[in-house]
Amino acid sequence: MEHRDLDAAIGRLSAGPADELQLRRLKKRKLRLKDMIAWLENKLIPDLDA
Repeated sequence: MEHRDLDAAIGRLSAGPADELQLRRLKKRKLRLKDMIAWLENKLIPDLDA
């Protein structure tokens, strides 16, 4: 949910004259969330090699 909210905020900032620093921070935060989601999903899937 937060990932989608960040995506919407980034879209709004990109549409007009934007604060580049704020935009960069939002993109980094979104990427961290994406990585965390991927890590959690990976933990839910059992290791098939074991």
